[in-house]
Amino acid sequence: MRILVSGAAGFIGSFACERLLGDGHRVVGLDNFDPFYDRPVKEANLAPSLAHGRFAFVEADIRDSAAIGEVFAAHGAFDAVVHLAARAGVRPSIRDPIGYEEVNVRGTMNLLEHAARGKNRPRFIFGSSSSVYGNSPKVPFSESDNVDRPISPYAATKKAGELVCHAYHHLYGLATCCLRFFTVYGPRQRPDLAIHKFARNILAGKPIQVFGDLAASRDYTYVDDVVLGISRAVERCDGYEIINLGSSRGVSLRDMIAAVSKACNRRPIIEQMPPQPGDVARTWADVEKAGRLLGYRPTVPFEEGIERFVEWLGRQKVGP
Repeated sequence: MRILVSGAAGFIGSFACERLLGDGHRVVGLDNFDPFYDRPVKEANLAPSLAHGRFAFVEADIRDSAAIGEVFAAHGAFDAVVHLAARAGVRPSIRDPIGYEEVNVRGTMNLLEHAARGKNRPRFIFGSSSSVYGNSPKVPFSESDNVDRPISPYAATKKAGELVCHAYHHLYGLATCCLRFFTVYGPRQRPDLAIHKFARNILAGKPIQVFGDLAASRDYTYVDDVVLGISRAVERCDGYEIINLGSSRGVSLRDMIAAVSKACNRRPIIEQMPPQPGDVARTWADVEKAGRLLGYRPTVPFEEGIERFVEWLGRQKVGP
């Protein structure tokens, strides 16, 4: 298969490219190196795929419809589009909601337009988020739950992306899978995310800022498990489906800090901070549907995944 992967230089996107190449596919990676974090970090993420003979890379912005059209024209018919490019993060979306709409909604529509209007209509895999569930009191979170009450602009744009995907599926018959990712972590994790920030500061002997209740919990999902789900969706996507990709286990903030501290072999210095707007109290994935449709089974236990991440981080430059 020939597959277009947007967000190819990012955390999940770079691993997805490697997995799809390992599966024997031809992959075209697309990324604009958004300055949300340093370009050299993203270039390092991309390096293993760039060394592969079945990989091509295009630097372009998904907001630029003409540039996306050129990608589709230059590389022939795609069998699948894996759309992972996005402005990510709940708190930054509150500061820049318009920027998030431009990338996460309009950018998604640009890719859908070019996917739908060609002679060949590829499978469309959309990277959504557990944030769409908001502060749902029902756990675990199921794909059939009502998600009409997002509590951040980021969550709202991801819900909007799912709706736009459904419209294009209905109008043009695009086989579409919206994959709701649950707090993905592992090597190459974005430096703004909690596990990465906490581990880096603990290793450097610096305080960690903890916002809100230590009992707040997240369904942490190791990146290898997520990219397996993406690979299976590329192979099996049919109709229109929304599918959770999580570990089906909630880990409290307190237990997460303990696991990171243990892997770092250092005690944390905690600065307690007030809760932040847009943060949800908990996430917890029901993955029955992923198992049934994708044969998805998360295999990496949280503690083992944290150890792998800290080992990776120890090989990077830590501190100033």
